[in-house]
Amino acid sequence: MSKTISCIIVDDEVIAREIIASHVSKIDNIKVIAQCKNAIEAFNFISNNTVDLVFLDINMPEISGIAFAKSINKDIKIIFTTAYRDYAVEGFDLQAVDYLLKPIAFERLLKAVNRYFEVTSKTNGIITETPETNDFIFVRSDRRMLKVDFNSILYIESYSDYIKIHLQNNTIITRETISAIEAKLPKHRFLRIHRSFIICITKIQSFTNEYVTINNLTLSISRSYKKEVLNQLENY
Repeated sequence: MSKTISCIIVDDEVIAREIIASHVSKIDNIKVIAQCKNAIEAFNFISNNTVDLVFLDINMPEISGIAFAKSINKDIKIIFTTAYRDYAVEGFDLQAVDYLLKPIAFERLLKAVNRYFEVTSKTNGIITETPETNDFIFVRSDRRMLKVDFNSILYIESYSDYIKIHLQNNTIITRETISAIEAKLPKHRFLRIHRSFIICITKIQSFTNEYVTINNLTLSISRSYKKEVLNQLENY
């Protein structure tokens, strides 16, 4: 296996992070590229970097590991790490690769990493549809992580290095690329129609070959997205 797996460690305890990092350093083809003390730090890092795997503590302040796992791209695999066995069922419900109880021995972490390689090798090159496990994402705005329900989103608009998420009653501004936010949205509910626009399909009032209308606003369908957009809308 030639590809090096990029992983991050998310845990509010320094010692816990150091133990996992030490274990991972002994394994070939996997590298720790960041250590984060909370979900907000991890969210910011993932938004700007390619991450394959997260060693994720569950019991953290402000935003739990469970909530964080629900908010990130489903292509990023999770190995939960916690001192509490009670969270195991919920962790596996999120299709986690594994669930490690602290203190974590090297042999047990190695088994989890091998399981990650098995899971990814089975799905590599195969396009599959997986069921959505959440109805929301977290986005950072004004130094807070805000929960945004999918049902409340009308459309998303890109402005260079930040985006506006237009909701039913207000607008949230967050410093993130539109491609990064697109990866976190369920594909059967949201559709990219332009380099600068993602729309909620169920909020469309009407559409033509050139534009869609949402909340009485007309949004253009760009030439590069037109074929895919019209095909999906006509078969929705």
